[in-house]
Amino acid sequence: MGASIGYRIAPLTALMLLSACIPGGDRPERPRYPDYEQPPRPSDTYERHRFDEGVQQLPSAPSAWQARPVSADARSISAMIYTVRAGDTLRGIADRTGSGSEAIARANGLRPPFVIRPGQQLEIPAGRYHLVRAGETGIAIARAYGIDWSRIIAANDLIEPYVLRAGMRVLIPAASSGKTSIEERAAAFRLGVDDILTGGEPALATNQRPSRPISTPNRVLPSTAAIAQPERLRGAFAWPVHGRLVGRFGPGASGEKNNGIKIAVPVDTPILAAADGVVAYAGDEIAALGGLVILKHGDGWTTVYGHASQLLVQRGQAVKKGQTVAMSGDSGFADRPEVHFELRKGRTPVDPLGQLPPL
Repeated sequence: MGASIGYRIAPLTALMLLSACIPGGDRPERPRYPDYEQPPRPSDTYERHRFDEGVQQLPSAPSAWQARPVSADARSISAMIYTVRAGDTLRGIADRTGSGSEAIARANGLRPPFVIRPGQQLEIPAGRYHLVRAGETGIAIARAYGIDWSRIIAANDLIEPYVLRAGMRVLIPAASSGKTSIEERAAAFRLGVDDILTGGEPALATNQRPSRPISTPNRVLPSTAAIAQPERLRGAFAWPVHGRLVGRFGPGASGEKNNGIKIAVPVDTPILAAADGVVAYAGDEIAALGGLVILKHGDGWTTVYGHASQLLVQRGQAVKKGQTVAMSGDSGFADRPEVHFELRKGRTPVDPLGQLPPL
């Protein structure tokens, strides 16, 4: 014990002697940080969790993109010219040629209600087309082919709310990595918040309507159920927690991009819904964010809550502004116990400080 104490004191004694030798007694000034950039404070009671430790969450169905496996059975077709016959529909022509009706409409400048007439010549664009089955999600389709879902969005000009329908054919861009095995394609796929927002809902069968949100976590909706989203945002956004701002929106000092803000709070602080909404995701499949809840609020607005230790809601659950959706933690790549909070309009991250009440 005595040796241990002596070991700790020796460096301190040397430091005191060294400071006494500095002319005029001047010492280097400690760096001053803005309140939102304070460095981590050591704590005798805090022990950082590993990002891969389990996050406590309610019993729930598997992620929607795991419920319906996707086979990479896209059909490649060559460009051709098709002459419209009596009784033809755009969907029927797509089925006959193996192309996508949306792709044919884009190639020929057709607009809703997509009127075609006998004798009209239509350009059928070449490409690989995947036939969407009921229950398949954009994420699962992208993972099956080992490409980013955002590339499929761009190739097919998909727009919000990015709902897939069984029977439609989506154009599959060529994989840049050239991976061919199922394992290699799955390893090439990386899941992100944007993927969940735009490709996390199962494809609806013909004439199928999305399921209504549930009001209690006691009922578990099946993964294959598409969830109806709010149409309108109600009221203004509120802070999810009250704490010390330790990370701001935008590029950081080392060039990393932060799509939200980070708020330091004690472990197990209640994380509150910033507005009325529906849970689009509750899980821990994005390693950097750890325990994660994503809410959709209507009018294209979404909020994201990361680094949680416990998740208290499940996908498809309706929540009210101020309702506790999770408990804070340090899961994922958190530097300290904190909450990662994002605000998005469509696919675009928005600085939350511009939408929240002043501190």
